[in-house]
Amino acid sequence: MTAPLRFPLPIDSKRPHAIVIGAGFGGLAMAIRLAVKGYQVSVFEHLEQAGGRANVYRQDGFTFDAGPTIVTAPYLLEELWELCGKKLQDDVPLVAMNPFYQIRFNDGSVMNCSGDAAAMRAEVERLSPGDVAGYERFMALSERTFTIGFEKLGNQPFNTLWDMAKAVPQILMLGGIRSIHGMVSRYVKDERIRIALSFHPLFIGGNPLKASAVYGLVAYLERHWGVHFAMGGTGALIKGMVRLLEDQGGRIFYNTRVDGILAEGKRATGVKLATGEEVPAHLVACNADAAWTYANLLPGRVRNPLMSLRLKKAAFSCGIFIWYFGTRRRYEDVHHHTIVLGPRYEGLLRDIFQKKKLADDFSLYLYRPTATDPSLAPEGCDSFYVLAPVPHLAADVDWTTKAEPYRRAVEARLMETILPGLKDDIVTSKVMTPLDFQSRFLSPHGAGFGMEPILSQSAYFRPQNKSHWLENLFMVGAGTHPGAGIPGVLTSARIAGEMVPNPEVFA
Repeated sequence: MTAPLRFPLPIDSKRPHAIVIGAGFGGLAMAIRLAVKGYQVSVFEHLEQAGGRANVYRQDGFTFDAGPTIVTAPYLLEELWELCGKKLQDDVPLVAMNPFYQIRFNDGSVMNCSGDAAAMRAEVERLSPGDVAGYERFMALSERTFTIGFEKLGNQPFNTLWDMAKAVPQILMLGGIRSIHGMVSRYVKDERIRIALSFHPLFIGGNPLKASAVYGLVAYLERHWGVHFAMGGTGALIKGMVRLLEDQGGRIFYNTRVDGILAEGKRATGVKLATGEEVPAHLVACNADAAWTYANLLPGRVRNPLMSLRLKKAAFSCGIFIWYFGTRRRYEDVHHHTIVLGPRYEGLLRDIFQKKKLADDFSLYLYRPTATDPSLAPEGCDSFYVLAPVPHLAADVDWTTKAEPYRRAVEARLMETILPGLKDDIVTSKVMTPLDFQSRFLSPHGAGFGMEPILSQSAYFRPQNKSHWLENLFMVGAGTHPGAGIPGVLTSARIAGEMVPNPEVFA
């Protein structure tokens, strides 16, 4: 017997009901679009707060963004606010970063990356004068790739094999079958410049030695729109999106886990909660990891064996080790975003992605939001997080015993490179490993970004934004087309939202 519903069904019977599973960036963006379109929207989030991988942790007076920290393509956010008749900048001010980030190479040299074309040319010339001409040719290619790969292909659905076939000539023209590192290496010789122009797939859990050269578009994307920081941290964007949704009449139910998607025939009809309650809906949008969704939420009778096999054999992104810490002092000479490279690059990438081996060395991304917004820490203090790409849980690593020794090794590396005296200045600390991504975010293998961004798992070959197996089921988030990262996830909701039928069809 079905338990009584704790959740009030929509009162306005004239408006169809839409359920969104998960309140990450993708789920919230989709929920806003559905509400603006005229649906009554209920969002079920299994965690205690919205944000998904963009959760916020507060500890001892410090505020830590749990995951994404770099905002690019801000127009995708501005568009959501405009749909609701508001302006993003009035609600959540964005600050342009200059430089975008500083790269600190193992030999002690540094490169400040920015959107200023002349300044970037000067940086390349300072490090490797012979690579200036090649750098300029690469940036011209990056602009062409951006126009085709991001503005055109990245914003369209790939529902059929024919959609993919039409895109193949353009992908080939851009050199998409090569790796981004391989493509960059054709243009510049200095390994430091090669790294600076090709490391970007790591921001979404990809291997620059395997990720398609189409990711070369990121260099121009950053120049075109800049790199931004949301005052209050990335979590301020999540709060703003929650307010937008609630202003449109949408509701979010926290600590509410969905255990299954209901279906009649081949049509999604609602969800079943972990409590046993069944909540009906005219359509369902899912922001949970796509691979996890297909394996755990779809009714067994509608699961496609071919898709199940593909997802079982899929390659997943790297895992992530993150150490959040606060200091009793400020490090004024440390930038907002810093990349601290280790002694190896290609060898380390092979250890992480191919050998599934936790190496003794590492490359680090250091985030110091208090460089821009001191309110994220007590007065006179700094808030940090440092991220190290690591193998996902297919590796033979016992994080229950390895986490603290690894944290100490990261601490030692930071002390010898960029944060002298760090050990004595730490006043609060928290660690996340791939185990946490598996348990907290339901990420298969504890992967930080869903399926690995490689050409054979992109576009048509990635889980689609409109389910082929169930009518009225839509998929958004990092595990779907076009991929991970804030721009990719917001675009997934944009594509899915355009495919959702108008509410009138359910009248």
